[in-house]
Amino acid sequence: MAAITRAPLGGASRRGTARRALGLLAGLVLLALALFASVMFGSRTTSFGDVLDVLSGTADAPLTDVVESRYPRTALGVLAGIGLAVAGTLMQGVTRNSLAEPGLLGINAGASASIVTATAFWGAGGSTAAMWWALPGALIAGVLVQLIGTSGSGRSQVRLVLAGAVVSAVLMAFIQAVTLTRPQVFDSYRYWVVGALGGRDFDVVTAMLPFTAAGLLLALVLARGLNALALGDATSASLGADPRLVRSGGLVAATVLSASATAAVGPIAFVGLAVPHVVRAVVGVDFRRQIAFSCVAGPALLLAADVVGRVLLRPNELMVGVVTAFVGAPALLVAVRRMRGNAG
Repeated sequence: MAAITRAPLGGASRRGTARRALGLLAGLVLLALALFASVMFGSRTTSFGDVLDVLSGTADAPLTDVVESRYPRTALGVLAGIGLAVAGTLMQGVTRNSLAEPGLLGINAGASASIVTATAFWGAGGSTAAMWWALPGALIAGVLVQLIGTSGSGRSQVRLVLAGAVVSAVLMAFIQAVTLTRPQVFDSYRYWVVGALGGRDFDVVTAMLPFTAAGLLLALVLARGLNALALGDATSASLGADPRLVRSGGLVAATVLSASATAAVGPIAFVGLAVPHVVRAVVGVDFRRQIAFSCVAGPALLLAADVVGRVLLRPNELMVGVVTAFVGAPALLVAVRRMRGNAG
């Protein structure tokens, strides 16, 4: 009888392992294709062989310059994809809300307000300057939302959502007031706020890298605690994990990751919402696997969206934030329908 009981369990375990391995392999293949496509497609047509010639060092100087000019946006897509995807995974785990995403913390509004303030009153300009000016605003907004949303009594998840909505509304009102009275500010702000990988150089990548690394390291350290937190605060505490500490640490990591990504490329929607759902469907509920696989799926989705935007309107391009919005809207509808089905 015991042997009969163990056999199905062992079979289910093997099937789960095979599904995760196949999903990881598929994700890595898609990421590799997205990386190659990102350096292959642009306003000038380049072929598969052209890219191989550049990578092998046998291409002429003009072709090499064209292909190498796409390296910064590709690297930026990888970092931003990791930051947004892992931040979304953390937020959905901490808040236990499958519709949570980085914008919930007011980070997009904070970064936007900081950019507008720096441009209007200090004449800040350029993508690297925008990176450094947007980052503190995003971090301050995220911390403020956390302080308001987790203070006092009551359900911190609900308070966090309300705090994010209030802070975002106030900051967006400030942004509208400044941009309406200063047209030159609006001209520079409108490009950044859509979300794009183009127009940046390796200085932005270098500025973003330490924040992404620090946030990702903190997320990995907290992964085991997040697994315990998913079982409830009481169970989490009995397993040796401090629920308040894990929750605060997860929000800090999500803030750092999404703030650096938003500051670098603008507020790109739905990556932090859609990727965690795909990741959970492939690897299950273990946050250690979710975080690791998010580092593959996030960049693959963002780079693929960027390539689509470049191909659709060639020689012009559609900004990646617009493409992810079209992709993410169906993902949001699917998530809502699944939540409704579970509730029923």
